[in-house]
Amino acid sequence: MKKSIIFAVVAGAIGVLVGYLIFGNSNKEQSTDHQHTSATSNQMWTCSMHPQIMQPEPGDCPICGMELIPAETGADGLSKDQFTMTKNAIALANIQTVTIGSGNVNEQRITLSGKIVENEQLTVTQTVHYAGRIEKLYVNFPGEKVQKGQVIAELYAPKLVAAQQELLTAVALKSAQPELYNAVRNKLAYWKLSENQIKEIETSGVIKNTMKIYAENTGTVDKVMANVGDYVNSGAPLFSSTNLSSVWASFDAYESMLPFLSINQDIGITTNAYPNKKITATIDFIDPVLNTKTRTYTVRATLNNKNNELKPGMFVKGIVQTQNNKANQLITVPKTAVLWTGERSVVYLKVGKDRPVFELREVTLGKPYDESYEVVSGLENGDEVVYQGAFTVDASAQLQGKNSMMNSNKPAHMDKPEQSITVQGITSNNLESVLTSYLKLKNALIKSDVPKATLFGKETASLLKELKNQTTLSKSENQAIQDILNSLANLTSTEDIKNQRNSFRLVSDILIQIASNGDDIQKELYVQYCPMANNNKGAYWLSDSKEILNPYFGEMMLNCGDVTRSLQ
Repeated sequence: MKKSIIFAVVAGAIGVLVGYLIFGNSNKEQSTDHQHTSATSNQMWTCSMHPQIMQPEPGDCPICGMELIPAETGADGLSKDQFTMTKNAIALANIQTVTIGSGNVNEQRITLSGKIVENEQLTVTQTVHYAGRIEKLYVNFPGEKVQKGQVIAELYAPKLVAAQQELLTAVALKSAQPELYNAVRNKLAYWKLSENQIKEIETSGVIKNTMKIYAENTGTVDKVMANVGDYVNSGAPLFSSTNLSSVWASFDAYESMLPFLSINQDIGITTNAYPNKKITATIDFIDPVLNTKTRTYTVRATLNNKNNELKPGMFVKGIVQTQNNKANQLITVPKTAVLWTGERSVVYLKVGKDRPVFELREVTLGKPYDESYEVVSGLENGDEVVYQGAFTVDASAQLQGKNSMMNSNKPAHMDKPEQSITVQGITSNNLESVLTSYLKLKNALIKSDVPKATLFGKETASLLKELKNQTTLSKSENQAIQDILNSLANLTSTEDIKNQRNSFRLVSDILIQIASNGDDIQKELYVQYCPMANNNKGAYWLSDSKEILNPYFGEMMLNCGDVTRSLQ
């Protein structure tokens, strides 16, 4: 009896264990299958050639027709331009963000670099006032100081010798002919002889062979322009000099600094020679013309230099403090957050609150400040931008095929032709045969049939020549048809399908312009575009069907492209 009970208990336990193993695993498998199905249902699909395409179901790429492939699971629930990064990657790259706002810029500090130059208003040239030969020259080198009234040269002048003789004669006749006496004295005074020199001649009665020349201004010699023994004419320069009691601080300012600088604005100036001595001055000149070579303009301040501490050629630094009256209205972004692509300025926004989701945003920038840029458009108060590690975020975007610095994911459709063609003589009637032949040429290129493409290229050229000879065309129409004929000549003279397709592209561009600007054509045509043709620059063609059959790739990517507009 006991054995029977024990056997029953053991059998029951074994049954429970077997049941658990069977039905328990079944439930787990069902749970796993459910989770897998749920994950699969959230799977996104993309195109390997056009990663901007994101669809919730498998299918074909709407651009090139290629079969879509599963996208990375990290892109679930995101828009096509958004992407995620792992927390580990963010930590390793030290990516940091900041919330932008307005009112962060109250004062702007502009730093200018420049040097001390001569005050050109105090630069003079010492000249001679009568012709003669330089017998002695007492100013011989640049940098020499000259005082007003100092003897600077002695000149032998034959005319001056004769004038002295006239003076002595006039002195003897002074009482009888005072007008003659005054006229001779005035002539010598006109030659810049001083009153003392004239009186000395009168009282001594001796004619001097050489005459001393006196400095007319005080200054420092810049350049000596004569030598002993030179024969000089009236007005010839001896040297130039500058009074260095006042000098200019001349700075080079960039175009971006122009909005912050103005006349009569205070500027603090320091020199390398006296770094602890600050000179306060005001801006008294801003060059109205930009230097096209350096892309800078001159900003200048006049400095008092009576102690002669400032030497021309010294490097100086100027600091201008500007007040921003509209600081509370400005939206600014850190300079480190902005990435430059040439034509575009972009930043990366963190748009995910619970997880690190990023998105590229194009911005229009205004004035530059010390550590930030004014944002004209593209951002709003409260946006969170990446200000450290932006290049790492951009690299992640490129690897995931998202919108990035180098990939804007925007096809460059050409809605209007670059060349303007005035259509007058070409009508839908005389263009119909040309378009029919053109469509045959297009179909031959779709099939990569070089002989037929050559045949229909010649046929199209022949029809265009007939149109040109039988119709009165405008100048732009004549030029357009000649350009088509030149391209068709290249198309029919080669057996390389790539060269034929390139020539066909040029033919298509002009025919689209003519058909677009002329009167209504009899048969509806479609302007179609492939973004990958012409080395990814894009190319257009005309078709009489909405179906995309690509003449630039043929069977390689037969359905790559889309319809941009229709003509009828």
